[in-house]
Amino acid sequence: MSMFFHQHMRDSIQPMRDDLTSIGFQELLTPEDVEAALPNAKGTALVVVNSVCGCAAGQCRPGVAEALRESGVKPDHLFTVFAGQEREATAKAREYFAPYPPSSPSIALMKDGELVHFIERHGVEDRSAAEIADELKEIFSRYCQ
Repeated sequence: MSMFFHQHMRDSIQPMRDDLTSIGFQELLTPEDVEAALPNAKGTALVVVNSVCGCAAGQCRPGVAEALRESGVKPDHLFTVFAGQEREATAKAREYFAPYPPSSPSIALMKDGELVHFIERHGVEDRSAAEIADELKEIFSRYCQ
């Protein structure tokens, strides 16, 4: 593929990255980043598997942002991997989401390195951002004390 195509792809997905990094998410770009972050994160960590899929991810990112803005309690850490972009980092993150099969977008809540709640793609794609936010706010209140 041409250099122009790669630059265009990078430019076209940057706003999707910015939706999360602008509200405090740390991108995990390599398997080493994932290994350093996920098992060692004390307290709660929200992990968003970002995606270019417009239908599902288009509601996922705003739903996450709304939940963080409106919730009285929030996760201690915010991490994201980008499916289809940083493939190795995404594959490593998904190891922590067993027994759930890979899906993107998806949202994981971990507590002290262990998965406590997982929203698969099918739990995102037919729901509004407000519905996703409501579920997240409820799990934040349950686990992020």
